[in-house]
Amino acid sequence: MLERRTVVARLLENRDNAVVVSGLGSPTYDVAAVSPSDRNYYLWGAMGGAAMMGFGLALAQPDLHVIVITGDGEALMGMGSLATIGANQPDNLSIVVLDNEHYGETGMQQSHLGMGVDLCAVAAACGFTQACSVTTEVELQTVVSTFHETTATKFILVKVSPESPPRVMPTRDAVENKITLRRALGTA
Repeated sequence: MLERRTVVARLLENRDNAVVVSGLGSPTYDVAAVSPSDRNYYLWGAMGGAAMMGFGLALAQPDLHVIVITGDGEALMGMGSLATIGANQPDNLSIVVLDNEHYGETGMQQSHLGMGVDLCAVAAACGFTQACSVTTEVELQTVVSTFHETTATKFILVKVSPESPPRVMPTRDAVENKITLRRALGTA
């Protein structure tokens, strides 16, 4: 399994003007630690909503790469959103699921992905033409090499270690977060 924060750093190192929506908990700590930006939207308290928030931004900002980075628990909670996204296919949207096979924010119980559910197959069945699982450094390098190309809707499930690096806490003020992002996008 790969180290979560290293994966996030590698995916975001050449993000240019991409917008990043991070799911609650660990994905937000990782994005804030490795790629702080006014173009980050930290989604606190809306478990299951990261993919749909990214979808809405991708539709509203078709010239921007919108990246969703979330965990397996949140992705499972919002699994129905994959059907909506797959049916619409915004080519500027990339969804990354950091899969540690546990519900990290509620006590590290085993998630359904640790019990054999294949979320990547679900995404493919929902119409994602680019859906892949990453389990090795070589596979990660292959994904990183084309990650910022916006030619198709992407779903990338990355198997990561359940260990947690220190938390980096961005603002938890939802209004401030919204205003900061809107200003960064020139829509305030």
